[in-house]
Amino acid sequence: MAKCEVCGKIPQFGHNVSHSKRRTNRQFKPNIQRVKIMEGGRLVSKYMCTRCIRTLGKEPKDR
Repeated sequence: MAKCEVCGKIPQFGHNVSHSKRRTNRQFKPNIQRVKIMEGGRLVSKYMCTRCIRTLGKEPKDR
């Protein structure tokens, strides 16, 4: 269950690069947490990345 239910962030792939420039595969995993939030007046549990949890509490700016 490595997917954010809000933004859809999933693991990405890249390379470890050693000093001799030899490349081996690696994975960048999102920091997924299980949180309980109020949604439509009900307490709902969701899997969210920490970036979405941070921006969840912010008020939108008035323009």
